[in-house]
Parts: sequence; C-alpha cells; structure tokens
Amino acid sequence: MDQKLTRQAASRVPRPLAQALSVVEEAAQGTKLWCGVTAALACLGGRRGRRAGTAGLAAVAVAQLVSNGMCKPLADRPRPPKGWIPHDEVEDRPDSSSFPSGHTAAAVAFAAAAAPAWPLVGALCAVPAAVVAVERVQSGAHYPSDVAAGAVIGLGAAWFTRRSPRLLRRCTSRPSP
Repeated sequence: MDQKLTRQAASRVPRPLAQALSVVEEAAQGTKLWCGVTAALACLGGRRGRRAGTAGLAAVAVAQLVSNGMCKPLADRPRPPKGWIPHDEVEDRPDSSSFPSGHTAAAVAFAAAAAPAWPLVGALCAVPAAVVAVERVQSGAHYPSDVAAGAVIGLGAAWFTRRSPRLLRRCTSRPSP
C-alpha cells in the first residue's frame, strides 16, 4: 500500500501545485514557519496569541525530540526508492531515516497545540500542516505511513504539552511518605 500511494502521490500532482507544496515545506524546514507564526501571534494576538504560540512551539520541541531524536535512529528505514518518483525533487531529500516524518510531526504538533488556546489559529495552521504532510510523500522524501506516524507523534506531543502542567502539579503536590 505504501508503494502504491507513494507512486500515485509523486506522479499525479500537477507541476504548479507541486511547486506550491515545496514552497510551504521549505518554509516549515527548521521550524521557520512555526517560529514566524508564533512571532506574529505574539505581536498581534495579545495574551491569547502568546499562549497559542508558546503551546505550539513547546509541542514542536517535543515532537522533534520524539520523531528525530528517538524514532528515526531506532527505525533506520530507507527513503522510498528513487525509481518510484518521476520528478527531480527526489534528488533533494535527506539521508536520514524515513520513519517517521519529523516535518509532519512538527506541523501537526503546532496546529494541534495552538488550537485549544485559539481554535481559529489551530484551524488555520492545520492547512499548512496538511500541505507539509502531502508534500513529504509527493516529493519522495517519505512513505505515507511515515507521514501518518509523524501525525500521530505530533498529536501526542500536543496532548503531552497541554497535559504536562497538570501532571507536574499532581506529582509535586503528593504528600511525602
């Protein structure tokens, strides 16, 4: 199924759309897009914007740690074969493990963590997050299952980031034995 979906995604996206996908993905590299969104939220969104941006970046940090720091070294999955990808974007992909997609993990983490603080921002951020996920398969950098795993990690990072203050309070408020 991964092979079939990867080949279809790489061959069926029209060239102008593929270029637009690449622009968004390039902005998301190194979390530039999410840092920019956080800066805009902090400047324009007041307390609510700062809270949404801070939650988003915290979740991105957790997602990157889990996906790139823990899962990629353990999985060591090769990227999709170059023969499956009928365009030249396949030459510009990393040598690291394919599983999971760290870009997708970060994008989903930001959108999902920002949403509770400011639902409209979360919904708007879901659009580039989806674009990043599609582009990672279309460019030949990942299998669809890598992207799905990245999305799950992103959701988990957002959940953890939202719950961690309560978990810490619960752990520190227990009486000593």
